Amino acid sequence: MRQVTIHAAKTNLSKLIEAALKGEEIIIAKGSKPVVRIVPISRSGFKIGLLEGQLGSGPDFFEPLADDDLDLWEGGQ
Repeated sequence: MRQVTIHAAKTNLSKLIEAALKGEEIIIAKGSKPVVRIVPISRSGFKIGLLEGQLGSGPDFFEPLADDDLDLWEGGQ
């Protein structure tokens, strides 16, 4: 675990980020009191269509309206 002051963190931020990405624990302190930890964000695999086939069919927004419904939307009687 490496502890650095806020001033040192500002000066060496890119180096500290690289160290955290390599697994080192980085603590930033205000004076001698630890206040934050730099940790890498876990990168989980994002998959498009993860729930495909599990939610059923959605509304048919792009299908044309029946003439009666269209007349109502357009202000007809």
